[in-house]
Amino acid sequence: MAIIDYGMGNLRSVEKALQTLEADCSIFTEPPDSAYLAGIVLPGVGAFSDAMRNLHRGGWVEWIREKVEAGIPLLGICLGLQLLFSRSEEGAGVTGLDLLKGDVVRFPPSVGIIPHMGWNQLKIVSDTPLLSGIDEGEFVYFVHSYYAVPADPAIIAATTDYGIDFASVVADRNIYGLQFHPEKSQTAGLNILRNFINISIPDIHARIVRNN
Repeated sequence: MAIIDYGMGNLRSVEKALQTLEADCSIFTEPPDSAYLAGIVLPGVGAFSDAMRNLHRGGWVEWIREKVEAGIPLLGICLGLQLLFSRSEEGAGVTGLDLLKGDVVRFPPSVGIIPHMGWNQLKIVSDTPLLSGIDEGEFVYFVHSYYAVPADPAIIAATTDYGIDFASVVADRNIYGLQFHPEKSQTAGLNILRNFINISIPDIHARIVRNN
């Protein structure tokens, strides 16, 4: 499991959570050569524009796109979810990874306090193995001022209410995103990370068989 280090976020907490689940994971500061990665984790906190600049500088953008095209599961966390989309209002419309079609927008002032910070609930709206065993109304931990608006509502797996309903979990093919921090979400967060590990393990076995 590759955790991408592009200078945005506390990667050690994500690494520690995955290690708690006995995942074989490493933090990479440059794209690894391995063709047999089980999965990729793209964490992140901070500004969308800074994140995309760092991803381009580090040679990550094409690497991520190539690995996703090859079928490797990708999990975006917090800012990492937002980077999966086409563009963001933050930074005058900066282009994202464009793996998922849609825009990232700022919460309107009508919601109250921005950023949205603290515990809030998941409303599960579609089936995905990423949320296997997660109960309706489960509490998870958020810190964000922007949220993604997918062009295709069918990829929304869960929403959360913060004055408006926003997409808090997305899932499309081998691409997954969490707007919250699973590593800070106690048992629920660990269960979701365990689900991603379980998604990734049979997937790498299938890719190895196809390539042999």
